[in-house]
Amino acid sequence: CYDSGGNGVNHMTIRYRPKGVCSHLFEIEVEEGRILSVRVEGGCSGNLQGLSSLLRGMEVKEAIGRLEGIRCGAKSTSCPDQMAQALKTLI
Repeated sequence: CYDSGGNGVNHMTIRYRPKGVCSHLFEIEVEEGRILSVRVEGGCSGNLQGLSSLLRGMEVKEAIGRLEGIRCGAKSTSCPDQMAQALKTLI
């Protein structure tokens, strides 16, 4: 997690290693509580590009509420659920 602030704007980029899913790394850029960008390494490319696009501009708390608890098949988690866990580190 690093803050590129210094100009009075709350701007952060976090790097999160998800657990129990195919993705290896999430990099999420947030400014003033809104998601600016999401980059994902590994996982289902099309689905994760779609998820990243949908999250752009969304408030962090809203994204957590929408994503947390989603499961992938028989797994107890999913890439969206892990994205929520990553975003929770910001609040």
